[in-house]
Amino acid sequence: MKDLPSALDHINKIHGLVKEKKAAFFLDYDGTLTPIVRRPEDAVMSDEMRAVVSELSQQCPLAIVSGRDLKDVRNLVKVDDIFYAGSHGFDIAGPDDWHTVNQRGKEFLPVLEKAEKEIEDRLNNIPGARVERKKFSIAAHYREVPADKAELVEEAVDDVLSKHPELRKGYGKKVYEMQPDIDWDKGKALLWLLKKLNLDNERVLPFYIGDDVTDEDAFNVLVKQGIGIVVSEERRSSKATYKLRDPDEVLIFLEKIVDILKGENSNA
Repeated sequence: MKDLPSALDHINKIHGLVKEKKAAFFLDYDGTLTPIVRRPEDAVMSDEMRAVVSELSQQCPLAIVSGRDLKDVRNLVKVDDIFYAGSHGFDIAGPDDWHTVNQRGKEFLPVLEKAEKEIEDRLNNIPGARVERKKFSIAAHYREVPADKAELVEEAVDDVLSKHPELRKGYGKKVYEMQPDIDWDKGKALLWLLKKLNLDNERVLPFYIGDDVTDEDAFNVLVKQGIGIVVSEERRSSKATYKLRDPDEVLIFLEKIVDILKGENSNA
């Protein structure tokens, strides 16, 4: 990832591509539109970021794709008339009260209820550990767990999962997730949205911006048909095309994109 070129340094090249095709943007939330914080509920988007996301949505199709619950991410972003894909795309909503749920995900609600109670019991005595129940997954946070006890969280998650083979382990930044073990991820959600929005054709240039390993599935989808931008300075491999260092650079990049699209749309 360290060798990936900066999207800001290549803005002129991106401008050239946008002139040839219709842009569409898909944005992660945590770590992309907001910095990573110790407590998920404290990840509040700045007024400047909300303004540029709103402006961008007026220039091109835009969707937020997040591991958060649908209701949660909508309440945080507070931008109308865009699509929201919550729970890694299991729960998707759009303008005019449009809403769809992955039907296969519903089948896992009973086992998730059982696993939630079990992991809460296991993590109750680990200082700093937190369980966050989402509609279609369970997050075990260990950002505030002392380093010498962090492995106890993974052991607890693995133990609970061993009793529920219908679930699988997902990874994030200082969090493990227990998710339905089906072939669905942010990449599948991105493909679904592209088709739903009639954007799955060669005239469209989709962008996906995200910071976490869960976003790699979306980057992989865009290797041959769009632009993936990873927000990170970590040393790990990535399928992204470009990188940005942090949400501050994401803000600058989106502001530049808005200016570009305003110019292109006024010339159309």
